[in-house]
Amino acid sequence: MKIENIDIQATIEKAQLLIREDKQLSAATRSMFEIMILIITLLANRLNLNSTNSSKPPSSDPNRQKRPRKKSGKKAGGQKGHVGTTLEKVDHPDRVKEIKIDRRKLPPGEYQQVGFETRQVFDIDISRVVTEYRAQILEDKKGNRFVAPFPDGVIKAAQYGAGIKTHSVYMSQFQLVPYNRIQDYFADQLQIPISEGSIFNFNKEAYRLLSGFENRVQNELAVAKLSHADETGINIGGKRHWLHGLSNNRWTLYHAHTKRGTDAMNDMGVLPRFNGILCHDHWKPYFKYDCTHVLCNAHHLRELTRAWEQDDQKWAYEMQNLLETINRKVTDTCGVLDARESQKYRQKYRDLLKKADIECPEPIRPKKKGKRGRIKRSKSRNLLERLRNYENETLRFMDIDYVPFTNNMGENDIRMTKVQQKISGCFRSMEGARIFCRIRGYLSTCRKQKISSSQALGLLFDGKLPEFLVQE
Repeated sequence: MKIENIDIQATIEKAQLLIREDKQLSAATRSMFEIMILIITLLANRLNLNSTNSSKPPSSDPNRQKRPRKKSGKKAGGQKGHVGTTLEKVDHPDRVKEIKIDRRKLPPGEYQQVGFETRQVFDIDISRVVTEYRAQILEDKKGNRFVAPFPDGVIKAAQYGAGIKTHSVYMSQFQLVPYNRIQDYFADQLQIPISEGSIFNFNKEAYRLLSGFENRVQNELAVAKLSHADETGINIGGKRHWLHGLSNNRWTLYHAHTKRGTDAMNDMGVLPRFNGILCHDHWKPYFKYDCTHVLCNAHHLRELTRAWEQDDQKWAYEMQNLLETINRKVTDTCGVLDARESQKYRQKYRDLLKKADIECPEPIRPKKKGKRGRIKRSKSRNLLERLRNYENETLRFMDIDYVPFTNNMGENDIRMTKVQQKISGCFRSMEGARIFCRIRGYLSTCRKQKISSSQALGLLFDGKLPEFLVQE
């Protein structure tokens, strides 16, 4: 462990040796020095932590600099086969403006029109549209009146339409814009007064309309071959809660709960009946479920980097290279290795862990009486033992084509929760958190099914659901 080319570990070991050899130190003084060394070690370890060797986000890295990309040898710009997004003309423009030639500026002669050269300008028109429904009233000779029925949903003298609701929920739950800024947008751009209570009611209505969606997603994920699981802390009313996520490449489910462990997972309604492969980051409660497990190797790579940089564990550097090599091989072979090559890498993995045992040995149990239980281990030793004990869970990506190397999908699906917390600070209530979870899960699922968020919300407020949710 080095900080600014100072070998902290060597200095600490030298200090510990001097303390052990000094027979004149009292027990109290010796204990005080040991506590100080422990605190210094912990602080020094924290100074060297960043996004590459821990779970800290890149935004917390001091003096963060972007790493230069490795040269690929390819030409700049879109590659062959890349589907571009070039703005192209449409066949039926909304408006057509003809530009006449000023014939006075032309040379003398006779001219006839032979066509047009066209150019199109794409723009937007943000405007308010007020539709007034006038229900005809008929009266017979006896004075009885008969009023034409209004369309379903038109129940007030003045009310907001489905388009405003769609737009509001889109901005609130997908773009994560705070309520007061949504108010400003509607007032400034559309001249429509709207209260925070109305915005909340729109979100609440979307939550109610999606009551059957959660059951569908729970059932789909319960029978899926592969699911990703992750959880993150959220702030509800100033108190720490947890947001749990379960997802795959087609479905996304979120669940807010006061706890992080199995109580929340059981309440989510999927894992107790899940029999597929579950990819996660080794959070122990996941192992209580009777399914096949896969560990996130992105976490392993970061921990191996920390072991190499801070604890000078050479085996960790070699293991990091080995896992990255296996991943490249799997990618090159379209997702799975043959049995012979898989066994070859598995043996390299085991040999490297045997070598690690010499460099990072198991701690010796002290001979003091009454000492029981597991002896405290270093972070590097804990990592070594986890890689050994969970070999199959670490290397399963070699042998099953749909098993990923990392839990990136689960982490990506849950990441926007952190963005929401940074923008809005916290959820005011558990009800608000549950509204966010259900709507956000719906929008994430729709985007995975190639349906845009605005289209998905438009269908919802029109009393419809996307086709993939209607089909059994």
